Amino acid sequence: MTILILVIFLLGYAAIALEHPLRVNKAAPALLTGMLVWSLLMLGHESMGLSGGVEHLLDELFHHLGEIASILFFLLGAMTVVELMDAHGGFEVVTDRIRSTDRRKLLWVIGTITFFLSAALDNLTTSIVMAALLRKLMTKRDDVWTFGGVVVIAANAGGAWSPIGDVTTIMLWIGGQVSTWGVVKQLLVPSLVCLALPLLWLSFTLRGAVERPKTASANGHKGITKAQQMTVFILGVATLLGVPLFKTATHLPPFMGIMFGLGILWVYTEFIHAGRMEARGQFQVTAILQRVDHSSILFFLGILVAVAGLSTAGHLSLLAGWLDAHVPNVYAVNGILGALSAVVDNVPLVAAAQGMYPLSTYPTDHVFWELLALCAGTGGSMLIIGSAAGVAVMGVLGIEFMWYVRRMFLPALVGYVGGMITYWLLNG
Repeated sequence: MTILILVIFLLGYAAIALEHPLRVNKAAPALLTGMLVWSLLMLGHESMGLSGGVEHLLDELFHHLGEIASILFFLLGAMTVVELMDAHGGFEVVTDRIRSTDRRKLLWVIGTITFFLSAALDNLTTSIVMAALLRKLMTKRDDVWTFGGVVVIAANAGGAWSPIGDVTTIMLWIGGQVSTWGVVKQLLVPSLVCLALPLLWLSFTLRGAVERPKTASANGHKGITKAQQMTVFILGVATLLGVPLFKTATHLPPFMGIMFGLGILWVYTEFIHAGRMEARGQFQVTAILQRVDHSSILFFLGILVAVAGLSTAGHLSLLAGWLDAHVPNVYAVNGILGALSAVVDNVPLVAAAQGMYPLSTYPTDHVFWELLALCAGTGGSMLIIGSAAGVAVMGVLGIEFMWYVRRMFLPALVGYVGGMITYWLLNG
């Protein structure tokens, strides 16, 4: 049964990768994979030697589902806030100030903004915001997808050196494996290399200028005053920036903060359109929700449930134990874990490592933990579904799995290896 579960996961992953030739939306095989993995777990737990019985497995499922739901509600809230800002022309406050159409210049501008914004917010929120901005800066699909790939790489690199920039860094920070100043000091330069090398790679292939979209008035923002446009933008940005502060102050999960901000933005937009009943429909949240790509949320649900099943079945623990026994070098172990995070969600991988190595073995700010934060954070950039940022951009921009592999795998790999080498040179 253990082998069968692994085969089902690999087949589901292949179906996701071959979404375009199969002409089946990636959400369908993801959901099937997740449900099949858990069905096999429930039917074959005795033969697999899993202790606790059905009740224990259900507890595990609901435990994982709580974490997954938190991510999904955050994703839904953030995407709605971004779409609401977009509908009111809020992003033009930014795009009007980015005047260059040169692909190379935009490459570095977008990459740099995403990198530092990701450290202040987190890579998931930043990727959603920047993906929405790209649709206002360029029209051709290849340009949008290419820069979307840059956003994924930059968001993951930016999240790796900040204690609040990536969910795995947050896990290590809360767990006491890394300190705030330690992770910033040791990982800032390697993270910059993880971004700079892919940008240099792409700089040699990008030429010419992007085609900018039409003006706002032609895109349906008539009736929105500059003051309302600016207010919606400020409220939206405050909502996104306020999530880490809300979490720190209340100790509530991030999705509560994003929903709190969405509620405020919802009330404000309803208020300003109250006297324009004939035109308010396109600006209402109920209409905005129809624009959100719900299939991406279901895809995320399926793939995370499947990975949770692998974790519960013990596959990830077996992998971590094998690495510990056969790959004693911390650089090699973390390099493999980072590469695996492009295929399997990095959260259970990092959790397995935390469980295997107590702080008595590797104390706070040890090379192992810092390198784990770097590798788990940036390794997911090699595949579009290897990180929350990648899945979000995939949903917002509709990037195809195999297109990303052909276009972005090598630049992301070069950045990943370059970041590890940089860390080794600085700490060797």
